[in-house]
Amino acid sequence: MTDRAVTVLLTVYAGVRAPHLREALESVAAQTRVPDELVVVADGPLTPELEAVLATHRPACRSRLVRLPRNLGSGPASQAGMAAVTGDWVARADADDVSVPHRLERQLAALDEAQAAGRPLDVVGAAMTEFSDAGDLAGAGGGRPAGRQVLGVRRLPSGHDAIAAYLRINNPINNPTLLVRAQAVRAVGGYRAVPFMEDYDLMARLLAAGCRFANLDEPLVLFRMSGETMKRRTGARILQGEWQMQRNLQAYGITRGWQRCRNLVLRLGFRLLPSGLLNRAYSALFRR
Repeated sequence: MTDRAVTVLLTVYAGVRAPHLREALESVAAQTRVPDELVVVADGPLTPELEAVLATHRPACRSRLVRLPRNLGSGPASQAGMAAVTGDWVARADADDVSVPHRLERQLAALDEAQAAGRPLDVVGAAMTEFSDAGDLAGAGGGRPAGRQVLGVRRLPSGHDAIAAYLRINNPINNPTLLVRAQAVRAVGGYRAVPFMEDYDLMARLLAAGCRFANLDEPLVLFRMSGETMKRRTGARILQGEWQMQRNLQAYGITRGWQRCRNLVLRLGFRLLPSGLLNRAYSALFRR
């Protein structure tokens, strides 16, 4: 395997539960291909419990902690983390999700395979297994499962052309599985403030800049679903983000006017569904 410097970038804010952060950090430390660097961004003041987790975590690689004076949100926090990254490649990790032990090893192998085939990649994602903890889906139409429950596997298109087509209607990369060339992110201006759509917006700009994408069919991340997860997919701010994102896609030359109108009707209709129906629609559309 070609030697590549990999930075894991993780952002955390006060709303994350301490046990979930601990589990996420332990999954990074347990990688069969140990990352070269871990960058953690504290997006505003954290709870004492979260501070205790950060204080006691001892990663096997070089680590940096970036502190923001107040909670700025995912985009600005991710951009602050990118400024501290020194690796050639950035692996995103959510503060409440779990990377399987061979995640980085498998994604780096995919880069080598593509390079050997003469089709080098800039972005590699993967499928992810969605699960809930006991009671986490209460209020989201999911009931109260008795213990950890696997909800399904979220797979997205795998080849570059299929990914490019899918990007016109939705983010084609499961962000907690993202491995991306750091220089490519910097070249397109990094993360920008698009409410709840920062990751999608970055993928759109990377595609417009000519970057090559792939998704692995193997689930490499365990993604924790909760009532809060579903709530974040509705509400006034995400409707604002949807509107801005569709304008951006047209500005980047990815969609046309009629596609923008179609996407707004479909995506806003999805967001406005009652919580129980939203959860069932999400399962039907995205879980396999």
